[in-house]
Amino acid sequence: MPENQRLPGTHTLELLNRGSIEVLGRMPYSSNATLLVSILLDEDAAKAIYKPERGERPLWDFPDGLYRREAAAYVLSAALGWELIPPTIVRIDAPYGVGSLQLFVEADFEQHYFSLADRKELHATFIRFAAFDVIANNTDRKSGHVLIDNQGHLWGIDNGLTFHVEPKLRTVIWEFGGHAIDTSDIEDIKRVIQDAPKLFAELLSEAEIAELVKRGNRLVRKARLPKADPEQRSYPWPLV
Repeated sequence: MPENQRLPGTHTLELLNRGSIEVLGRMPYSSNATLLVSILLDEDAAKAIYKPERGERPLWDFPDGLYRREAAAYVLSAALGWELIPPTIVRIDAPYGVGSLQLFVEADFEQHYFSLADRKELHATFIRFAAFDVIANNTDRKSGHVLIDNQGHLWGIDNGLTFHVEPKLRTVIWEFGGHAIDTSDIEDIKRVIQDAPKLFAELLSEAEIAELVKRGNRLVRKARLPKADPEQRSYPWPLV
């Protein structure tokens, strides 16, 4: 199969979990070690982003192990059925030790949220992104963390600063504040809330899972996206 062809979900996860890994180089402009790798399994090949734990810079407000949060973001996206986060797993036997491994998105890197926000055909997905980031308590949804691939599909990357027990939502996606959340999406959120202890047991602490459930329940009750709070730091920096 040609490299970087989009594989079915289960096949992609098998490739990420079992494929041989070769480091190609370091991605630019990353505060933590972020490596581009190639993965090969039988006749299937793809590129991926590898973030080893040993390459994480210590943060005063987040515990070590951001790679687990990268994987938890994918678990949340997959459980919701929204396909917002590229397939991401925890790989123990990677070249520089345990870390996250995420399928690389072939995207137009000149495009990002600010250049895409006016496209009406993408608004429904942006509303989902906003709801996702509320549930995940995303602290760092910069404009450049939203990519569009060559099929017009939106993806969210760099999800390590998520799932904190304290309210830390910082995102650039505020244009849809106050919008109603689709009824079917509310049902998806309810399902994830119910299954959260099982879904995230190996990736998040019990306290983090409990707060995830609380955030999800608030979103279900209101059935609308929150608006930016002028009294809080609601935007990440830098914005892009």
